[in-house]
Amino acid sequence: MGQSVLTQAFARRDGVAYCEDVPAERIAREAGTPAFVYSASVIRDRFKKLSGALQGVPHRIHYSLKANSNRAILDLLRELGSGVDVVSGGELFRARRAGFGAKDIIFGGVGKTAKELREAVQAGIKLINVESEAELQLLDRIAGEVGAVAPVGFRINPEVAVETKHEYIATGSKGHKFGIPYEDAPAVIATALRLKHVAVLGLDMHVGSQLFTFEPYRDGLDKLGDLASRVRAMGATLEYVDIGGGLPVAYGDGDADPDLGAWHDVIVPSVKKLGVELLVEPGRFFAAASGVLLARVLYRKRSGGKDYVIADAGMTELLRPSHYDAYHFIEPAVARDERATVDVVGPVCESGDFLALEREMEDARPGDLLVIHTAGAYGYVMSSTYNSRPRAAEVMVDGHRFAVVTARERYEDLVRLEQDDPDWRDA
Repeated sequence: MGQSVLTQAFARRDGVAYCEDVPAERIAREAGTPAFVYSASVIRDRFKKLSGALQGVPHRIHYSLKANSNRAILDLLRELGSGVDVVSGGELFRARRAGFGAKDIIFGGVGKTAKELREAVQAGIKLINVESEAELQLLDRIAGEVGAVAPVGFRINPEVAVETKHEYIATGSKGHKFGIPYEDAPAVIATALRLKHVAVLGLDMHVGSQLFTFEPYRDGLDKLGDLASRVRAMGATLEYVDIGGGLPVAYGDGDADPDLGAWHDVIVPSVKKLGVELLVEPGRFFAAASGVLLARVLYRKRSGGKDYVIADAGMTELLRPSHYDAYHFIEPAVARDERATVDVVGPVCESGDFLALEREMEDARPGDLLVIHTAGAYGYVMSSTYNSRPRAAEVMVDGHRFAVVTARERYEDLVRLEQDDPDWRDA
């Protein structure tokens, strides 16, 4: 079972785990643990495959920073020709710092502040995906104050049936907070066409993550196609259709990577009919399989009839198991013949601090290095300093080379923003 979930970049050689051509133990020894390790070759390979699957229509890949906003990953994707999708002012700042041009950037998100909208308009980005009429009116006012016309796409909730691994990653069903309800969209877009400081350029949807059937894409595009006809009849000139992300990743619990040929057959014919540029926003698809989390086993413990493997990484490093009931394949960096059923837990003072429960796996012992697979997406970006635990280091591997690309936080970093002598103000 284990071998089926490993990418070539994170395979064992003679029973010893490697990250591309670098032994995992060497990285752990030099960078310390916990540490996230990312494979440049996996990202390159996935970008090439996804680009190939989109042939047949004008298109642009916009990597979703929320999955992993590490600077080294952004630099690599920019070099490959990717644009980016951001959902906050901080992500916009990161994207510009990584060298992405204004026209490489799409800004989405259901709760953009006035400050963030102003920053997006002033930067002159490619598209701002609006999610409500109230946001549209605010954006029009801000663009007028700036003396600009804001390029607008509308995130539509297509209200399609979606089956995902967890309810938190379904985003396109009726009643979700995301997007403009489908039945309300014509009226909101009609309002936009009367405003002076916005230009209606696109329609957008994001139906969910980890979509193991492509029917939601088909159903959503059918609805966007009908809406596009109505919007064009109102006088809009649509340039883009944005289908978001959602492509699944194999985490090792019976999942499989997507059939990109079948995905092409669903997406490309529908977009051809619309005569627009296709925008896609993959995040997890690039980042998840590109990364592992390295952790050191601290102790073994038996309590209440259960065996515990206590590691130096837990929910503060990888929240997905606790938050989403997510599965990550875990193995010692050096193969062991013995197997055991254990809970793999971290050092955080929470009962919800675990990486795996009742997991049958190779029997890890104190001092062993653990490799937690498919941890490149929603790992470091969702990590925290709870219990005043400094955040992990991040490492990029490229063939025989590796480098620490984000330094491990120090205790001093935990208190850097605290004010020793606060400036008290009277009411």
